[in-house]
Amino acid sequence: MINIPGIQNADLKNKIVLVRVDHNVVKKGVIKDPYRIDASIDTIEYIIKQGGKPILMSHVGRPRDKKTGEINISNDASVVPIVNYLKDKFNLNFKIAFDNTPDFSKPNYINKLQSGDIDGLYLPNTRWFKGEEAHRQDAEKLGEQLAGLSDIFVNDAFGSWQPHASTVGPTKYLPSYAGLLMQKEIDNLERVLSAKKPFLAVVAGSKFDTKIGPLTALLESADHLILGGVLYNAYLCAKYGITIKGISEEDIFSANKFVDLAAKYPEKLIELPFVVESNSPGSNRNKKVVNIQNISKGESLDYILDADPKSFQTKEIQTVFSNAKTIFVNAVMGLTPYFAEGTIALDKIIAENNISEKFFGGGDTLQEFKTLLPDLYEKALKDELYYFFTGGGTILKAIHEGKVTGLAPVKALIDNMQQWNG
Repeated sequence: MINIPGIQNADLKNKIVLVRVDHNVVKKGVIKDPYRIDASIDTIEYIIKQGGKPILMSHVGRPRDKKTGEINISNDASVVPIVNYLKDKFNLNFKIAFDNTPDFSKPNYINKLQSGDIDGLYLPNTRWFKGEEAHRQDAEKLGEQLAGLSDIFVNDAFGSWQPHASTVGPTKYLPSYAGLLMQKEIDNLERVLSAKKPFLAVVAGSKFDTKIGPLTALLESADHLILGGVLYNAYLCAKYGITIKGISEEDIFSANKFVDLAAKYPEKLIELPFVVESNSPGSNRNKKVVNIQNISKGESLDYILDADPKSFQTKEIQTVFSNAKTIFVNAVMGLTPYFAEGTIALDKIIAENNISEKFFGGGDTLQEFKTLLPDLYEKALKDELYYFFTGGGTILKAIHEGKVTGLAPVKALIDNMQQWNG
């Protein structure tokens, strides 16, 4: 295990503690799945029990227009539903620290926080702040302003791996520690990076070019790799010289590079032989099952929207799943809600393996597991062979880097420890 400063080593009594959490669970003003909030509660309650006074902060959604740089401040991406959830489920009385245009020298309710009249403060969506996703001066300024609110910084936002002002900035000014969730996530990430063999990885996604790094790393480290979603579609286009509706030339270009690399590992990449074709992503009518072994070069297909369950009934694939000692999943196999049979079959065949360690990452991966198979999901939450990460992109980033310390927020905590310990 890496040597990282844990919150258990901090003196929190009567200290204002700035905590970066990953509560990015609000969509259009509604909490879709509170799992990430629930996962962070141990850290929040630990701080309060130790006499600390927490100020929480998280990003919500993507309110910044990448083209214009404008930030859209609206109720759709507000932390208000999170504050209400903390009150309703955990009886924690948090108040919003700022209006939409914060004055860092005068946060609202700071006196009530210091006196103990409230349990904590919650900053507005960090992506509403100009410097959060900025570089150089704006980011430095926001990091310093955030640090100025508190005595100690705690990072518990495993899912937020980007080096933004709120994840790395305060470490330059304050004694900084990993929260309880962050420590648990890192421990389990190290288990993935040193996985028991045979190691099976199942990865899906909507953009091939953003995944080619971790996919390449998985080809080298895993014993078997299965693709789904647009990733698999782009791979099929590149390998078999076909066209599939909705697959961009950019994705096919990236997939071509991957096909060349995968040819060096002929036993590792496992193709799902049966996929679901339809002329409409918005309806489950007019769909049919296609055997990829029967398609011809130059053929044009409609949308491929799911993996057919028959794929998981083939002898080869059942053997791969049943023999695996470690399974990592960052995948929804079909375009839900109309194409979910492939995802259901995937989750069921994984559950049939009673010996493997099973690691699930990614908000959509967990949400669809919970929605499609609620009983199995609840059972898995209590099963020590399962672990649900709060951040799928973080796992893929670490797999790409090949080490936990390749994550900028983790490295910032380690650097801070060396700075404060001399």
